[in-house]
Amino acid sequence: MTGQSRRAFLGSASAALLGLAGCNAAVDSPRAGSSRTTTVTPSPTSAPPSPTGAEDPALRLIGDGSTADTGPQPHQPVPDRLEPGQPPPQFVVFSWDGAANLETGLFPRFRSLAAEYGAAMTFFLSGIYALPAGNRMQYAPPQHPVGASDIGFLSTAEVVATMSEVRAAWLDGHEIGTHFNGHFCGATGVGRWSPADWASEIEQAKRFVTTWKTNAGLVGRPDIPPLPFDYERELIGGRTPCLEGQEGLLPTAAALGWKYDASSPGGVQAWPSQRMGMWIFPLPAVPFVGATNGKSKFALAMDYNFLYKQTGGNLHGDPAMYPTWRAQARDAYLAGFQQAYTTNRAPLFIGNHFEQWNGGIYMDAVEDAFRQIAEQPDVRLVSFRQLIAWLEAQDPAVLDRLRALSPGTPPPGGWQTFLAAG
Repeated sequence: MTGQSRRAFLGSASAALLGLAGCNAAVDSPRAGSSRTTTVTPSPTSAPPSPTGAEDPALRLIGDGSTADTGPQPHQPVPDRLEPGQPPPQFVVFSWDGAANLETGLFPRFRSLAAEYGAAMTFFLSGIYALPAGNRMQYAPPQHPVGASDIGFLSTAEVVATMSEVRAAWLDGHEIGTHFNGHFCGATGVGRWSPADWASEIEQAKRFVTTWKTNAGLVGRPDIPPLPFDYERELIGGRTPCLEGQEGLLPTAAALGWKYDASSPGGVQAWPSQRMGMWIFPLPAVPFVGATNGKSKFALAMDYNFLYKQTGGNLHGDPAMYPTWRAQARDAYLAGFQQAYTTNRAPLFIGNHFEQWNGGIYMDAVEDAFRQIAEQPDVRLVSFRQLIAWLEAQDPAVLDRLRALSPGTPPPGGWQTFLAAG
């Protein structure tokens, strides 16, 4: 997203809540018509392609061969039901908006980090990251000109590299959700969209992903493997651009049978509930240590929101401040974690982007926080899909009791008493 479009959403209602709503950008990706060229090859950490993809007896190609049914997803935990008096685990979901694999190497970096700890994440893939820039006119965004987008389209090489990482991520056990397409925010953005507009946007996002080989000119290339999942079944939730437009989205998402939405800003750290049959997973407001006078002492648990508090939206701030800002971002994530871990154990949701803003300090900060959180006892780093599987395995009465705990409030009498049988 350009600097201008990034600032356009600052006046939204959700921004007013905490000074800013979450936002995705592809700052490092080329705008359509850009003269920048990039050579990108699939990450060496990606799963090696099968030499004869279609001959694999466990693989059933779908459509043009861009996706395939390969059976149940690997590395999925079996959800366990809490025993009476048993404390709930501390769930933490790290999620990524956009999920392009660019020359920064951030996608494979964090996929490798997750593998180091046996963790799962959710990658909200922007549909147009499966559509090369030369085919941008296939995208007809609601209420905008054909081919328009507030984030850049990728080159064909970048699309191939992104699909390679998405493939490897799913095989590692991560979830592939959606960040939709053109990332329109603010006064003319997705906040104005109707359920019908969202239906069109979702249909196009799915179509770009399920026909990426056709659009990249790679149909019939067995050396370039398909995505190893049926996207119609895999896609059960998403996060909207700038956390806007949820009211218009939910009726459409419910009609599609989605299981959740992660588009609310400024949530409190409480156990989640449902609307229209879907789980609602808001980005929480976490304590922001060192907030200047006159600014909220909380920030949404997302990299860009920390950046905005520190620099007012400047992506290339004073390098002398990088160590301080990195520590502030890390400490905000850890404060949000401790606020739940030591009290009501509500799941913590963290959102980020594969971006090198302010010298990459936010990527370093989230890795620092990830490692410290992962090393704590009774912590589970999961995807949204995996969290839902656990929630739906519980006794509804137990979930009601958990939801009754106010944010920052430990269970009266301790967990053994609070969740005792009967």
